[in-house]
Amino acid sequence: MTVTLSHYLSLGAILFAISVVCIFLNRKNLIVLLMAIELMLLAVNINFVAFSHYLGDMHGQVFVFFILTVAAAESAIGLAILVQLFRNRSTVSVEALNTLKG
Repeated sequence: MTVTLSHYLSLGAILFAISVVCIFLNRKNLIVLLMAIELMLLAVNINFVAFSHYLGDMHGQVFVFFILTVAAAESAIGLAILVQLFRNRSTVSVEALNTLKG
């Protein structure tokens, strides 16, 4: 059995759906929300790589490197903000963030 494009697209769709469900079901913990966003980006990257391989073009794979770079920076900044929030408020709950409105 060979792995076709539809297998990769199905895997990407399943990962994307899991991350969307995770975002809607768990809105209280910021760490889980960040992980769900990362999973969503990785699902999109799987689709880019699959189409790039299927079409024989390297543009999709190059685009994935840019997405991974931005995702890594987003995770680092998000976790730094989370650490500061935990130091100041002793919680990582989303409900505690409503006091940060300006």
